[in-house]
Amino acid sequence: MYATPNSGAAISAPPPHEAYAHAPDLRREMHQVLALGAARDGRQARTVTGPLVAATTSERVWLLRRAALMDRMALDDPGPGPVAAAVETAGQLVRHDRRHPDLVAGPHHPDTRALAPDHRRYVRQEYAAWTTAGRPTT
Repeated sequence: MYATPNSGAAISAPPPHEAYAHAPDLRREMHQVLALGAARDGRQARTVTGPLVAATTSERVWLLRRAALMDRMALDDPGPGPVAAAVETAGQLVRHDRRHPDLVAGPHHPDTRALAPDHRRYVRQEYAAWTTAGRPTT
């Protein structure tokens, strides 16, 4: 069950070193996210080695991995450009998850006040839950 949005209750999201403990190195993840984006946009054929995945699930994996990549890059270089990119991509994931709440993997809904205002903590929660679940539909 999700925490009530705007309840003010303190919740915790995993710190970056825990959320991204099993993430590929930045260069490898960047290539994988670019490949997912190319397959998503039809610029590259996607190899199918398992069952077909629903478009919304595939879209969410791309949004999650892209938001996590931008968050990690902003952690390495906390300048205004990288932070703005991390906030923007986190917002895109949040908007997707608001439309598809059944795909939320972590314990807290994206509108939970403690995860706002920039939603980067939400990205960390969701990435950690995704890796714990074995990275379904990568």
